[in-house]
Amino acid sequence: MMYNHDGHRPGWRLLLAGLMALLCLIPFLSLAQTMRTETPPPIDIVLVHGAFADGSSWSRVIALLQQKGYRVTAVQNPLSSLAADVEATTRVIARQPHPVLLVGHSWGGAVISVAGNQDKVKGLVYLSALAPDSGESVAQALQRLQLPMQGLQADAQGLIWLDDPEVFAQVMANDLPADEVLALVAVQQPIAAAAFGVAIGHAAWHDKPSWYLVTQGDHALPTAVQQQFAAAMKARTETIVSSHLSLVSHPQQVADLIDRAARSLH
Repeated sequence: MMYNHDGHRPGWRLLLAGLMALLCLIPFLSLAQTMRTETPPPIDIVLVHGAFADGSSWSRVIALLQQKGYRVTAVQNPLSSLAADVEATTRVIARQPHPVLLVGHSWGGAVISVAGNQDKVKGLVYLSALAPDSGESVAQALQRLQLPMQGLQADAQGLIWLDDPEVFAQVMANDLPADEVLALVAVQQPIAAAAFGVAIGHAAWHDKPSWYLVTQGDHALPTAVQQQFAAAMKARTETIVSSHLSLVSHPQQVADLIDRAARSLH
């Protein structure tokens, strides 16, 4: 048996060196495990904006979800009809490589209630959103909930605009500063008045897991009406104090809700 000059077997030094190397790796193995835990599930997020807005209204939420590792796409609704918005949404859904969590704000709730019937869609998130039942239009749903549509005047082309900054601030963005209101008004898109009168087919929320974010202090869609939509859907419901544009004024809370919904689907 061979010994080195200090009387120890050379193998013990190799064993000791190996143990030290393993101890040094433990923090990195722990970090790797944490990273695996934090990695989001293979769910793609599709965001559907409402009336008087465009896809840029999701900008802050998009950035937060991308930081979490999600593939995120915002639909650009033409707002010319319910069918056109559903078609724009289904085109985006078809391009996603993974199952989809579909998120709709305001009018976008009606859109995802139809587009959500796509097989690739695994869940629905409604943000202070309209959620008509099967065979019902938005106008009929609001009438049923004793909130008949009033004060929305269409122009000669049948379009409803919300391009007055003071009115926009009061209705949509009462918790946002004036400069942000002006930026939102600059990109607002009118919606065809006729879209509110078109009945949807089968409401996807009957079959898909659903979440609803209720906004207290909302001047566009009263909190009580949102709560009735959420209750009818049996949606998992959360409530925050916010204007109608929670996706702009409270993007972190919105992104966190979407993240929880996506992880729940996984």
